[in-house]
Amino acid sequence: MFTICFPKREMVGKHKKLKTMITSCIVFDHRGRTKKGAEGPLEIRVTSDRRSYYINTGVRVRARQWTDRIINHPQAETLNEQLEILLRKVGKEVNAALKAHRDVNVAEIRKKIYSAASEDEVLPWMRSEIERLGVVDGTRKHYVSLVKRLEEFELIRDWSDVTVDNIYKLDAWLREMNGRSGKITGGAVYNYHKCLRSLLGRAERSELIPVNPYNRLRGVFSKGDRENTEYLTEDEMELIRKFSPAPGSFMERARDLFIFQMYTGLSYSDAQAFDISSYKKIKGKWCAIGSRIKTGVPYVNQLLPPAVEVLERYGMSVPKMTNQVYNRELKHVGQAAGITYPLHSHLARHTFATYMLAHGVKIENLAKMLGHANIKQTQRYAKVLAQSVRDEFNKIDKLLKKKKK
Repeated sequence: MFTICFPKREMVGKHKKLKTMITSCIVFDHRGRTKKGAEGPLEIRVTSDRRSYYINTGVRVRARQWTDRIINHPQAETLNEQLEILLRKVGKEVNAALKAHRDVNVAEIRKKIYSAASEDEVLPWMRSEIERLGVVDGTRKHYVSLVKRLEEFELIRDWSDVTVDNIYKLDAWLREMNGRSGKITGGAVYNYHKCLRSLLGRAERSELIPVNPYNRLRGVFSKGDRENTEYLTEDEMELIRKFSPAPGSFMERARDLFIFQMYTGLSYSDAQAFDISSYKKIKGKWCAIGSRIKTGVPYVNQLLPPAVEVLERYGMSVPKMTNQVYNRELKHVGQAAGITYPLHSHLARHTFATYMLAHGVKIENLAKMLGHANIKQTQRYAKVLAQSVRDEFNKIDKLLKKKKK
């Protein structure tokens, strides 16, 4: 179904006539670089004079999903139709070359196929690619939000618009929007770049762009000063624990969920997916080895007494809340408890990390508790703690100087 053969043609050389059979078909990952179980590219192979040339279709599937067509894929019908259209376009260009007695130039065919697409081709491709990413819902929302921002930005529509200059302009536009409305934080800008870099990497592998512009921008866009990670002091942790909202209120549920996170180090998504059945009692302690929902990285967890107290109040479960409602209620909890800066869900995880380090937990073990892929992710908490220690030294330094006077 996905193979086209063209008739023999006569090519006039300097000394003799050559007869050539040209064929065109779709193959899976002709370079054999796809890891077992991962998605690989489907490519159109054009064979002429016993030499093969390849045009990437932009479609990626797993090896078991490809025979002579896509099978066992949620979008199989749509993708098969897309492949047929591309193959027909290649056939049309090859026939045009044969009719005009021109050599078949696959590079030119590739250019014509993709330049024939509508001017606004980047965003539709991104939308379809997001559906094939295989990421959790929370991460998918970041990608969808990126596409919405790019729609507003308007300078990236065609693949020729994907340039280093336009990436810089996008960054400036996002940061200007943050200054104007405050709706996009520095961390959000970083996440937009992270998602865009990932999508453009896929576009580069699909040969839609010659090179990912972020390859020339390594380290340019960062989250900012990671030493300024916020966390609660032990006194502030106690303020949260002692605060008593109205029984059964959203504030009470938000406070309890925050306490649970503070003493487990679990992220919001991992806490919401908490299931006591995955824990075992070892010498009277609830222990488990799990995997983070967002990254799949393993973590080791033992439930400390404050976390167990929360579970017991909810029948050995955690209160369920949407992230939006949770963060909204946390602001009220913080104000009522006397915390001078806004609480947010990830602050509990930061607090857990710094609390553990302050009480002598080795950083290698903390990395396992948090489910960090490498210790570099954990070291920022050690930097936070070091800054806190330096602050204390500075207080003593000032005190000693006053006494000297």
